[in-house]
Amino acid sequence: MKRFFFLLICLTGFLSQVRLQAQSNVIDEVIWVVGDDAILLSDVENTRLSVEMQGQRFPGDPYCMIPEQLAIQKLFLHQAKLDSVEISDSEVYSGVERQINYVISRLGSQEKLEEYFNKSINAYREELRTNLKEQEAIKKVQQGLIGNVKITPSEVRSFYKRIPEDSLPYISTTVEVEIITMEPTVALEEIDNIKSKLRDYTEQVTSGKMQFSTLARAYSDDKESATRGGELGFRGKAELVPEFAAVAFDLNDPKRVSRIVETEYGYHIIQLIEKRGDRINVRHILIRPRVTKEEIAAATQKLDSVRNDIVAGKFTFEEGATYISYDKDTRNNRGLMVNTMNVNNPNPTPRTGTSRFEMSELPPEIAKAVNTMQVGEISPAFSMINAKNNKEIVAIVKLKSRVEGHKASLSEDFQALKSMVEDEKRDEILNNWIAQKQKETYIRINDNWKNCDFERDGWFQK
Repeated sequence: MKRFFFLLICLTGFLSQVRLQAQSNVIDEVIWVVGDDAILLSDVENTRLSVEMQGQRFPGDPYCMIPEQLAIQKLFLHQAKLDSVEISDSEVYSGVERQINYVISRLGSQEKLEEYFNKSINAYREELRTNLKEQEAIKKVQQGLIGNVKITPSEVRSFYKRIPEDSLPYISTTVEVEIITMEPTVALEEIDNIKSKLRDYTEQVTSGKMQFSTLARAYSDDKESATRGGELGFRGKAELVPEFAAVAFDLNDPKRVSRIVETEYGYHIIQLIEKRGDRINVRHILIRPRVTKEEIAAATQKLDSVRNDIVAGKFTFEEGATYISYDKDTRNNRGLMVNTMNVNNPNPTPRTGTSRFEMSELPPEIAKAVNTMQVGEISPAFSMINAKNNKEIVAIVKLKSRVEGHKASLSEDFQALKSMVEDEKRDEILNNWIAQKQKETYIRINDNWKNCDFERDGWFQK
């Protein structure tokens, strides 16, 4: 619980400097000093409100827990300065925009966000950028400390032996799933209609009737970038799909609009904003083709026919996935799905990068399909939304294997136990590092804030 709360504070810390309207009557004061940095009462209040706004509850006294966690962050940030850790704007750009979109979705509109925080969207964005850069710096320092953790098999065995029988961790049910997908055929009339719209938008921009950004906000199907007038932020070629990158990097005149570009996401037009070396910032308008119920039904019928041929033994599921499936990621893996949950987490689960999934880690439609299936069984065709590009597709799945939930055993769950030992060692490294930094860093706590049962000793220096 304490580890979870530390992560929660890290995620919500970006609001610690935001002066909420509800706190406009708070008389600010310095409550902690860590090195050269002060922790203010407003920092604590705003972090508390931020956490509670997201529906979270504190497992203890927030006025004790929050200052302590902020103090730990100050220790890591001081080390980041010593190590000359630098975070570029591009590293936090997507996180800033995701958070802005999240807050807008909670409050209802950009105008309500500006009213709630009593500042412009640009000022709010700048504060988010600063705070997320700090969080990324903290992560880099932590990763530098724990990145080389290595565990031997004997350490895993020792860990397992010292756990009482009635305290062995419960390993949730995991499955391996193979998939074949098919995209419904889009009517030519729909594609022609999309291209006609995009040509009209291009004409409006080049004639000066409308701004590209205005049209993007109103009509783009990329809702995340639409809130920014279609702006994607600085990206390298590898960060964009090849068809899009080829056209975007060929643009030279910010006043011109690109030709229509087709990608796996739909159809785009692009406008250059700025080039910086091998990175580019562009706006785009995306329109995704809409498929009808009849087109979904036709694709479902085709895939059910494929299923029948597999069941009849005309070819295997794996062969069908290799030669028929539309999904290139699983097609190259003979249909086998790979677990990419938490792939960007510095401490991923032992399933990340493997073919094993807990049911909660599967797309909902797939989890529903395999929930009652037997190993080796193939589902009827069903429709689902492709999370990668938001397109509606049709799929059939085969349950390759299932390991029912059970208490951990050394023979079956070595990787899960190894991950637990790694977590234990990482915690030990970080805890020892924090304890040492507490001794080396000047720390002063306001007398009115000392009456706390802190998680860590060492805050009161002699």
